[in-house]
Amino acid sequence: MPHPLTDVKIHTITKPRTAAVEELHGDLCVVGAGIAGMSAALTAAGLGRRVILVDALPMLGGQCANSLIGLFCGVYGNGPDYRQLTHGIFDRMFPALEQTQDLSYNHRHTITVNYDEHAVGRWMEQEVERAGVVPVTGASILEVENDAGHLRAVTFATRFGLLRVSADSFIDASGDAALTWESGLECRVPERTIWGSQQVRIEGLNPAAAPEPKELAQSVHDHAEDYGLIRRDGLAFFFPGRDTAVLNMTHIEAPLEAVGASEAQLRGKDQADRVIRFLKDQYPAAFGNATVRFYGLPGRRQTRWIAGEHQLTEHEVRSGFRFEDSIARTAWPIELHDQPEGYVWEQFDSDHVHYVPLGSITPRGAVNLLAAGRCVDGDAAALSSVRVMGPCAAMGEAAAHALDLADGGPVAEIDTAELRDRIRANIGPDRPQDGGGADNPDKPEHSENTEMVHAAH
Repeated sequence: MPHPLTDVKIHTITKPRTAAVEELHGDLCVVGAGIAGMSAALTAAGLGRRVILVDALPMLGGQCANSLIGLFCGVYGNGPDYRQLTHGIFDRMFPALEQTQDLSYNHRHTITVNYDEHAVGRWMEQEVERAGVVPVTGASILEVENDAGHLRAVTFATRFGLLRVSADSFIDASGDAALTWESGLECRVPERTIWGSQQVRIEGLNPAAAPEPKELAQSVHDHAEDYGLIRRDGLAFFFPGRDTAVLNMTHIEAPLEAVGASEAQLRGKDQADRVIRFLKDQYPAAFGNATVRFYGLPGRRQTRWIAGEHQLTEHEVRSGFRFEDSIARTAWPIELHDQPEGYVWEQFDSDHVHYVPLGSITPRGAVNLLAAGRCVDGDAAALSSVRVMGPCAAMGEAAAHALDLADGGPVAEIDTAELRDRIRANIGPDRPQDGGGADNPDKPEHSENTEMVHAAH
């Protein structure tokens, strides 16, 4: 008889009537593996905590690595000093990506940082492995065990079956406040759509022939109707030394229901295709040979967020009010995408810094749950200025430290002075008296905005 190709035997099985539930336990469960969740998970692991990092996507990195954002924003203050306002994860990431030439710096009113999404995603995966964080991808929340605000466990649905994660504490870094929502706690939604974007990376370009940003934005405005474009402005982010660019020139809805979200994703890609046709026609020297390298996952800016112990306000952002429990800071403009045609862009002066308090990342009624990232509490304008990646990473780091100090108990009982000492690099030195005032070494008493533009013209 011929020798069998393999000795692997095949078994026929059926699903049991009562499916087994996989069990995991950790000190901390972080839901959402974008920049906020990644910062939280790596910080907690560095404190010796067993961390379980869960994301609904089949890969780590969230919007940071998978929506083709292309720029780290809000890490630095405004010129001419360009102070670094958030450290932590960026102090390790940036030097590593510089060595591989996957990162570069743009100096304008602030420093924005170009990055290669694949390199960032891979760096995150390697850091998770080195830190001993337990990753779970492709997992959506099915049920939350909430004992009067004290979360005990979360059951996730995966393609491999059910997974129950119990932990001493939890962080909602989902972006849409999914964990807070499924816990039955209060959340906020805007009265009208805050538009997201469908990013696309194109290649085969001639960057030397590219138009200036203002010229490009004006041309989009002038020709939008001809090409069926919804958004009447936008930018192309060229990566230095390469023939590629990320296009941020679309607006798409960001619904919180399954069919609507799926349909919006298709409409977003159609918008991206229309943008490419416009660029090829209007700027053939720069974009005539452009081809799509890949489409990002839909970018979502502000959809649903927690109702926190404190709602950050537009006034607090404008005045640079410093809270006693500040846990993150940034100088990023108010950037509110509440109109389909364009957005509000309000730049601040060179000395401006504004802050996020612990109360804004603390869901009302929660005991051992904090939020981090774009689902923290603020009014629409305030949130638009703190949902970028610099302060989001700082929120994740602070949430990990706060829950480490709480050690499974109520976050409300931690020593905020000790928390401030731990996250000093991200909030600056203490002042004699917290609150607004000229004795703040990071912020003068008043900071007037230097520019306010509604980009829809």
